[in-house]
Amino acid sequence: MTYCVAIRMDAGLCFVSDSRTNAGLDNVSTYSKMYAYGIPNERQFVVLSSGNLATTQAVIGQIKKDIVQGAKDSFCSVQSLEEAADYVGMVSLEQQAKHTGGGKSFEASFIIGGQIQGGKHAAFLIYPQGNHITTSRDTSFLQIGESKYGKPILDRIINQDIPMETAALSGLVSMDSTMRSNLSVGPPIEVLMYYTDSLVVERRYRFEESSEYLRQLNSAWDISLREAFGNMPPIAWSQAWDKTDNASGS
Repeated sequence: MTYCVAIRMDAGLCFVSDSRTNAGLDNVSTYSKMYAYGIPNERQFVVLSSGNLATTQAVIGQIKKDIVQGAKDSFCSVQSLEEAADYVGMVSLEQQAKHTGGGKSFEASFIIGGQIQGGKHAAFLIYPQGNHITTSRDTSFLQIGESKYGKPILDRIINQDIPMETAALSGLVSMDSTMRSNLSVGPPIEVLMYYTDSLVVERRYRFEESSEYLRQLNSAWDISLREAFGNMPPIAWSQAWDKTDNASGS
């Protein structure tokens, strides 16, 4: 299983992904699900992947091959992020058909984000069918993989005005919540931060399973949740309708 998230805010883009691939309890491997490509001061792209490992590796391999061979369609030639998303969707469909003949078990999803000189920074979620959606002021983050456990913290914290550090921390807490509820998602955890209009990637980090920071983050989040729960107002039973009170008169 996989969990990846891309957060778009005015300050830039933040990407967080796990690196665990699970094909059964006795077959757990580690593969990076984050790929970055860029030409400094011209264009920067980050791709996150989820789904069938053979498909995702074939897609990333073809993207790299197209760049090296100077293909007509590649990250070097696209003129917008939407074109880049269309290109990744096309490559994904081709690889699914070429290597697997299609079928749900071989599907893959991707997130691509970044910026091209003269355009705005954004992120796109690309579905297995090749179509995509993008971020907006009302949809500031995109997720692929095991998304349900990490979504509540993002819903409460993420907006367009938050600083990059807040976005990164929210992404890591979201990842911690996912790992806590689904053991098939796990370290190493990768984080990449792209600052608006910089057209370079200067901050990319990898937290290993032995990371003391991940342990501290997990502990601090557990304690904070317990304290918050302890401060919740008691249930106002007097304001609730007691169904048993009306049973005799019904």
